[in-house]
Amino acid sequence: MDASPATNAAEGTPLIAPSTTEHPLYDSVVDACRTVFDPEIPVNIYDLGLVYTIAIDDRSVVHIVMTLTAPGCPVAGEMPGWVSDAVSIVPGVQDVEVEMTFDPQWGMDMMSDEARLELGFM
Repeated sequence: MDASPATNAAEGTPLIAPSTTEHPLYDSVVDACRTVFDPEIPVNIYDLGLVYTIAIDDRSVVHIVMTLTAPGCPVAGEMPGWVSDAVSIVPGVQDVEVEMTFDPQWGMDMMSDEARLELGFM
């Protein structure tokens, strides 16, 4: 009997892959992500918690895994391009790949304290 992918995952494996925070470009990539806003919410996508992973390899290729507040978001087709455009102009970045996922689903608990304050939840 085949197990589902969820049961094949090792116990303790994170749902969201860790970012390469030690890479010298990481902070600049985060700053670039903070220039992209969901047009319906006056908070940038990074502080909204829409950016799950920023992985930067040794060739300075940036792979971003992100989500949207809802799968039916009207900008679903455009948002990855906005993120790619913003990050691609960071000095030192060689290429950008943006992957959209809805697993795990975004929730309000993923927002930063700054976003909660901006939206009046604190």
